[in-house]
Amino acid sequence: MKEDDHAKGAPVLTVLRRRPRHPRRFRRGVYLLPSLFTLGNMFCGWCCVVYTMRGAYAQAAVFVGFAFVLDMLDGRVARLTGTASAFGVEFDSLADVISFGIAPAILCFAWGLQDLGRLGWAAGFLYVSAAAIRLARFNIQSGLNQDKRYFVGMPSPAAAGVLASTVFAYPYGLRDWHAGLVLPVVLLPAFLMVSTIRYRSFKTFDLGTRRSYRNLILIATVMAAIATHPQATLATMSYLYLMSGLIGAAWSRLRRREVTPAALPESLVHDDQQEPPQAHSG
Repeated sequence: MKEDDHAKGAPVLTVLRRRPRHPRRFRRGVYLLPSLFTLGNMFCGWCCVVYTMRGAYAQAAVFVGFAFVLDMLDGRVARLTGTASAFGVEFDSLADVISFGIAPAILCFAWGLQDLGRLGWAAGFLYVSAAAIRLARFNIQSGLNQDKRYFVGMPSPAAAGVLASTVFAYPYGLRDWHAGLVLPVVLLPAFLMVSTIRYRSFKTFDLGTRRSYRNLILIATVMAAIATHPQATLATMSYLYLMSGLIGAAWSRLRRREVTPAALPESLVHDDQQEPPQAHSG
């Protein structure tokens, strides 16, 4: 009887027993469409290095601009088509290290930093390190609940745009003592990438919502300016975006400053020092 009862209770115990969890299998294959844009981004970074080695600095800087456009498209395409994946995020970060870290650093080194010797080597390495740290921090913070309208630190594509637009505006190179002018061009964006200064993000800009006609006129004006004066327009846009974060940080600090008594009107200060009025009897 005991053996029969034990046999009857076995299926119940088997059901109640916790089954071992199988590890999730890695899904083979990738989403091809956004990965093609990322691959094109990385190819533009490689082309920038190749043209830099040939001494064609203007053409090399243009490939950084192409990489900037492709980097904007791959994320938007992935979100619109629902093909975003963890592989795409990591692949995009690796491509950005090449296109917006190594490529512009090599471009600026050959363009002006090489005459500074070891100082030029160090400045280029600091920029590459800042770009890699910026991208790694972005991957960590992207999973947190943060304001999607802003980036923490200057985005690496925008920082690379500052370097590339400067070279594109003056592709003749800087030599001798003029090479010292390249240091702030490289080190300032590197510092801003790893800083906590907030920069406006255009990823939340919805093209499907109704906008004023003035926005369309503004976009047409920018396109016309790029077509007629590309060097000056692109450099101006890059440096304006760089300064926007600094101006926003300074403005926020001014707004947080507490009002001091010296800033109060003189009449309020005297009123506080006067004795309270005496009550009159009726």
